[in-house]
Amino acid sequence: MPMFIRALILVLLALPPTTTFAGPAEDANAVVDRWAAAFTANDADAVVKLYTPDAILLGTVSPIIAEGTAPIRDYFKGLPESGNKVVIGDRRSVVLSEGAVLATGFYEFTSIRDGKPTPTPARFTMIVVKRDGEWLIAHHHSSRRPPPAQ
Repeated sequence: MPMFIRALILVLLALPPTTTFAGPAEDANAVVDRWAAAFTANDADAVVKLYTPDAILLGTVSPIIAEGTAPIRDYFKGLPESGNKVVIGDRRSVVLSEGAVLATGFYEFTSIRDGKPTPTPARFTMIVVKRDGEWLIAHHHSSRRPPPAQ
């Protein structure tokens, strides 16, 4: 075996492992990203599956507190084939514990009204928890974002 290859093998064996594991913040943010992708795909079932069975949703355009799977499913019932989209902007995450993360930030919904895309800037807070090894949304509050002060 040529000397260069031997040296390379020895160097590689001497390096410490660099395996990276996602922490709670990364895991929770992945759920927020999956929520946005499912919403943009207009897949209400996929959106609802990201919530815990006892989750609470204060929806952007809802006058009620949706608590549990059935009311959350009802909130998203108009999503399929709606063409609605969401893009997540600036966000922050606070690790509350190894099994709970607060994610908060801004997103912009785009819906089709009279054949034209209509943006709705909004803000969100989600508490994402780890239950039975799976990260899910336990609380989601969304409200319209006020325009910047002038």
